[in-house]
This record gives sequence, C-alpha cells and structure tokens, in this order.
Amino acid sequence: MIPKDPVMLLSYVNTQLRNSYTSLSSMCEDKGLNPEEIKIKLAGIDYQYDRTRNQFV
Repeated sequence: MIPKDPVMLLSYVNTQLRNSYTSLSSMCEDKGLNPEEIKIKLAGIDYQYDRTRNQFV
C-alpha cells in the first residue's frame, strides 16, 4: 500500500525511484500502480516527474 497523503507519497515514490527503479513506469508496473494517478496527485502539490533525473521535482 502506498501513502495517500501527497507529501508522504512524494517521499515514498522518490525513495523507491532512487533505490530500486530506473523509471516511474517500471516502478508502477512492478507494484501494480497507475503512473497517471501518481502524477496527478503529485501535481497537486506542484511536483512533476523528471524522466532524466528519475524523480519528482
């Protein structure tokens, strides 16, 4: 289960991307998540996925 709070979600996702995955899509595929839902939720706190950095900034 992933955090519902956007700030906690940001921390969780960026940690997962940094430590275990080479892309958002690979993380979402592995965990059965919808990448668009994550992007929308984090856009609500002004964070966008940066593919070259492999993190939300």
